Amino acid sequence: MMRRFALTLFSFSLMFFSFAPAHSQGTRLWSQSRFDELEKGKPDGVAITSDGHLVAGPESRAVFTTPSMYVWSVAADGEGNAYLATGTPATVLRVTPDGKTAKLFSTKDLSVQAVRMGPDGAVYAATLPSGKVYKLDPQAAERTEENVTVVFDPAETAEKPKYVWDMAFDAEGRLYIAAGGPAGIYRVANGQKPELFFKSDEQHIRALAFDAAGNLIAGSDGTGLVYRIDKAGKDYVIFDAPKREITAVAVGTNGAVYASSVGEKGRNNLPPLPVTGNTSVTATITIVQPGSVQAFNGNTLIPDGSEIYEIAPSGAPRKLWAGRDDIVYALKWTPEGLLAATGNRGRVYRIQESGDYADVAHLEASQATGFADSQRGTYVSTANTGKVYLLSHGTAASGTYVSDVFDAGVFSRWGRAEVDTGAGANAHSFDFFARAGNVDNPQRAWSDWKTVTPNVGQIGVDPARFMQWKAKLHAGSDIASVGINYLPVNVAPVVDEIVVVPGARVSTGGLQIQQQQGITVNFPASQNANVITFVQEPGREPLAAQKDKTAVTLRWLAHDDNGDDLSFSVYYRGDGEQNWQLLKDKITERYLSFDGGQLPDGAYRLKVVASDAPSHNPGEALTGERVSDRFVIDTTPPVVTGLAAKLVNGKIHVAFSATDAATPIAHAEYSVDAGQWQYMEPVGKISDSMTERFEFDVPLNPPAPGVAPVDAGEHVITVRVYDRADNAVAVKAVVK
Repeated sequence: MMRRFALTLFSFSLMFFSFAPAHSQGTRLWSQSRFDELEKGKPDGVAITSDGHLVAGPESRAVFTTPSMYVWSVAADGEGNAYLATGTPATVLRVTPDGKTAKLFSTKDLSVQAVRMGPDGAVYAATLPSGKVYKLDPQAAERTEENVTVVFDPAETAEKPKYVWDMAFDAEGRLYIAAGGPAGIYRVANGQKPELFFKSDEQHIRALAFDAAGNLIAGSDGTGLVYRIDKAGKDYVIFDAPKREITAVAVGTNGAVYASSVGEKGRNNLPPLPVTGNTSVTATITIVQPGSVQAFNGNTLIPDGSEIYEIAPSGAPRKLWAGRDDIVYALKWTPEGLLAATGNRGRVYRIQESGDYADVAHLEASQATGFADSQRGTYVSTANTGKVYLLSHGTAASGTYVSDVFDAGVFSRWGRAEVDTGAGANAHSFDFFARAGNVDNPQRAWSDWKTVTPNVGQIGVDPARFMQWKAKLHAGSDIASVGINYLPVNVAPVVDEIVVVPGARVSTGGLQIQQQQGITVNFPASQNANVITFVQEPGREPLAAQKDKTAVTLRWLAHDDNGDDLSFSVYYRGDGEQNWQLLKDKITERYLSFDGGQLPDGAYRLKVVASDAPSHNPGEALTGERVSDRFVIDTTPPVVTGLAAKLVNGKIHVAFSATDAATPIAHAEYSVDAGQWQYMEPVGKISDSMTERFEFDVPLNPPAPGVAPVDAGEHVITVRVYDRADNAVAVKAVVK
């Protein structure tokens, strides 16, 4: 019978070679000229444009790292001080441009969600989950809820909203508060009680901004609406976004409204917000938000990312920007372009009216959450971890860009650096550097940075597997593309695995690839009822074969770290032999079926030798090999000797011996007078040897009804013997 064979996994071993290095097929080029390629690097004072250029950008300087995980909002006063709304722990901090800090306010609430500077010079802070808004003296010592003024308490309103998301002041100094659960906007005039200014059937009002005419622009969470609300509270929906939540709004001096949106309508894409807070007793509280991205503190990407829309003064909306991997948390309009603070990679983008954009800051945090303008620059708050950065208004005098680490795959020589500049750029307005090493972490014993003259001669760094480049940009710099030539040292190919299946022949057509074939893993079924499936690993696709006792099929996996084309040779060697004999060479497939009759019955091993000769000049090729497990070829049936049968006391006594040259005798059976086959045991009961002795008695069967034998004393006994390879022989004896 044809047996099923499982592939045996072999352990991998590192192979080191000592030889005069041969090189793989030709010089290669590592090039970077696209936005997605350059995004993997680290810019500092360098902007990465959407068309793949490196240009001078604003300087981003870390001002302060808070003790909190999250800074949800930032405000700034006329002296350039920043005020931070933090969570875990929940505080309001004052930070000077040189990094000096003071705590203005601490609360038993879980988070300070928003902070704004009032026209009266006071700081206003909204907390979560109480939804209260406090008025703080920016020069006072630390205060708590008990000794500061509460200007808004949702418990004292008829609607009793659960959340406060944003705040804004109008030209008359009145405070507007965006609330949710239920959605509404409350107005607080100087010294007066809050009043419901606007009510919405959405879940939340998420973001506020005023336009030049004094209209309030509000974005909602629910169906993603952007409202324009006049001074009397009359609303008009100016945009119905394709997504469910408006996370931020901004207004340009040209009268255009900008709105960022996230989330599929009809489905909440955001998980609950887990927050640990300190009350009178320590407790862990889970606040389930109906979808607010502002409160989401994890690092999971939202499906389809964010979109930013521009609503022109004429009312016509258009999609300005979309980021599949970015969530927009805040927007700020500037004359140089619209700034967008995003997560979950801590990016700040500057977006132009044309739709072109640039990544102007990579912040060392997961989310950039807010903006606040000051005379010294634009403050940017972050979460995970809670920091504040200062982004300069103009471009930095100089900036640096460090590429990601390139892995050549193998030890390589490094050639010329090709650097192209943008049209009209000064070709000498930047400095270029390179370094290399043999581990993927540049901090672990790499070479020092070496100054490189682009486009002239070899780069001059030592041969190594890994490479990194750096550019220092000055005024007028514009790097359009960077390419590094390299020549990998040739490495011998590796034969990873071999499996030999006797009794199988591969039909014409070879591999049958089953796309997305699933393998159901049931073990351990008693502990886990979940079904785990795996996609078939490339190179292990099913190999179509037919049962054929005369054939042997060999299959192997091999790879070449240089990516060279490979050819294969197969050799065989029998037990007790020293030399390998060629079975077939110049094989391009990764399997071989051959007739077992080419080799006498016996035990063998096969060796596969892989060569990268198709990719190299004669004499420069390298080889790698692997030897199979021992297997047996057995195409010859056993031999039956000494078959004797005679009548003894009304029974047939049968005796014989069976011998096979290659594999043990598997089993035997007999038939009397063409009757049914019956199993018989060897004399020793266990059939496990090349030669087995059989001896047994067979009772005579009565004649079949209606059949009159010519000679009632004559009987025919037939024995059939199988070896382990399923070869069979049948012999008979006549008894009278």
